[in-house]
Amino acid sequence: MRKKKINARKILSKKGPEKSLLLTLKRRAGRNSSGKITVRHKGGGVKKRYRIIDFGQKRIDQPAKVLALEYDPYRTAFIMLVEYENGEKRYRLAPDKIKVGSTIICSEKTELTVGNRMKVSNIPVGTMIYNIELMPGQGAKIVRSAGSAAKVLANEGKYTNIEMPSGEIRRVLANCFASIGTVSYPEWRYVNLRKAGVNRLKGKRPRVRGTAMNPVDHPHGGGEGRTGIGMKHPKTPWGKPALGVKTRKPKKWTKKLIIQRRKKN
Repeated sequence: MRKKKINARKILSKKGPEKSLLLTLKRRAGRNSSGKITVRHKGGGVKKRYRIIDFGQKRIDQPAKVLALEYDPYRTAFIMLVEYENGEKRYRLAPDKIKVGSTIICSEKTELTVGNRMKVSNIPVGTMIYNIELMPGQGAKIVRSAGSAAKVLANEGKYTNIEMPSGEIRRVLANCFASIGTVSYPEWRYVNLRKAGVNRLKGKRPRVRGTAMNPVDHPHGGGEGRTGIGMKHPKTPWGKPALGVKTRKPKKWTKKLIIQRRKKN
């Protein structure tokens, strides 16, 4: 299995990215504005350019043709290059089983076709959706990773109940937009990186176990040979409880929109 490869990328177009839709992001390697490391294990990696993705709906009731399916180094899913009738080109998240040459449209109510985008209140119950807005006009915020999809459960007044990929059931404002289908590249979860060097190319640095450190570096450190962590519950390098501790704010404003929390495996 070490050198096994997933041939899902054979559907991608044999072209380079659209230069007008590229950005060069400054590398921060997990550091904040003052240079302090706030996210560990980041650094290095190959050069890559950011693709400007249209997560909103800038063009309402204007059909667009899919010109190409492309790889995006900044996300797990594939993206598609679409062109409107006036010649404007944009990148969007590609749904699974979309083909080059297809026509998609964003409208308040339209055909139930893969890639089309409409208000969740007009989407039939049981339909799989992705790229979902949380607030009208702000653009899609959730269900954007490879192979993920949510399901429309019910329409109740100004809210629509949807089932998230995690199993959580929550309410979304009925006038929010969502795309029809499932996010592309569901085989992503089966990709084998083959060796540690592939992670380094992605900008991920090695992670060292706390038990392999000295007591001065980690609460789990110290001891002779391969010993345990020496405490009842695991801790972070800074002494805070880890693994299983709830980190969600108890008074978060979106709590009232959650009908049923996700089920832990």
